[in-house]
Amino acid sequence: MAEVIVVGSRRAAGALVAEAIERLVLQRPDAVLGLATGDTPLPVYRALAERVRAGLDLSGVRGFALDEYVGIPVTHPQSYHSVIAAQVTGPLGLEPSAVHVPDGRTLGIETAGERYEDAILAAGGVDLQLLGIGTDGHIGFNEPGSSFASLTRVKTLTRQTREDNARFFDTVEEVPVHSITQGLGTILRARRLVLLAFGRGKARAVAAAVEGPLTASVPASAIQLHPRATVVVDEEAAAELTELEYYREAFAQKPIWDPVIL
Repeated sequence: MAEVIVVGSRRAAGALVAEAIERLVLQRPDAVLGLATGDTPLPVYRALAERVRAGLDLSGVRGFALDEYVGIPVTHPQSYHSVIAAQVTGPLGLEPSAVHVPDGRTLGIETAGERYEDAILAAGGVDLQLLGIGTDGHIGFNEPGSSFASLTRVKTLTRQTREDNARFFDTVEEVPVHSITQGLGTILRARRLVLLAFGRGKARAVAAAVEGPLTASVPASAIQLHPRATVVVDEEAAAELTELEYYREAFAQKPIWDPVIL
């Protein structure tokens, strides 16, 4: 069972996860972070940026983004190359050459997944992987039906995912149809998983991922296979969890030798 932590706000979630990342980096200055994009991880990146301004040195940290659109120019403001540069690399003072994003260019796309897998392995693997969750239970761009053994590869996006992401574009038609994403098998290799979810719209997906059956129909349910997975949610996203009171009690009674998240 994943550890579930219910917090009062997105800001509180960001502070909690940022504290864990700071502890990780103090132990290992060249730690490897798995970087999610979208609105969900922003509180974490903002909290980390505050810590950097207060003196935290993240310059040795390495990063691997979860995914990228296929066929979108890297200079496009909604390419994840651009998003990671604006939200993570710059604000956190990371070395740009140490932050990797899958290659979504159509030229060479046939081998892009394999090359990304090789880069992650060459870095020693991901120490802490940040994750969001889609309303249909996807993580990364692993849409329903994705194999739990899947590695980085090209996926066709569902209409629902494209509609969910249309808020970042002028129209849903502008959202690319394909992506390149770390696979569920890739994600499960990370030494620590932290999945964040906020808002009532994510409640059903969170409950299915944490408490539902292990099924490819809910790709995020793969976190049940991981020995060190933590789910950080606000009250609204936790609304459909059957064992909610147990999660609250477990967190309130957490042993002093068992740090939060790390």
